[in-house]
Amino acid sequence: MPNKTVTVESKLNDKLVIESDIRGHKVLIDQPANGGGTDTGPTPLELLFASLAGCIGTIGRIVAMQERIDLKGMDIKVEGTLDTDGLLGKPIDGRVGFEGLTITVDVDADMSDAEKEAFLHKVDARCPVSENLMNATPIAVKLA
Repeated sequence: MPNKTVTVESKLNDKLVIESDIRGHKVLIDQPANGGGTDTGPTPLELLFASLAGCIGTIGRIVAMQERIDLKGMDIKVEGTLDTDGLLGKPIDGRVGFEGLTITVDVDADMSDAEKEAFLHKVDARCPVSENLMNATPIAVKLA
């Protein structure tokens, strides 16, 4: 069984800008101007959603190629609502994170709705981002 280690190095610069180096790609993370940022990039939560959508799309393409499905494309929408008071350090009744996420996928392929549902179930079951969000993945935060 092959293992793959994924590493991303990031640096908090002035204000709320975080620059990440991802295999030589520079990604800027920021907050909107009305949230104290300079709006030079998406927020961490938006990138989380983009990662989830990207994983669903990528695995969708892999499954389609493996099963010889003529997948023309997929439109993927990820939504979630959270109480921002928690991340600001104010007391809240629920979680700091999202209570749940909804992924809505429009599958462009010559398949019945039942076949599309089965395809999406198979895709989601193989998506590491989705699996990590659904299950408690231990996270260790430590000082460098």
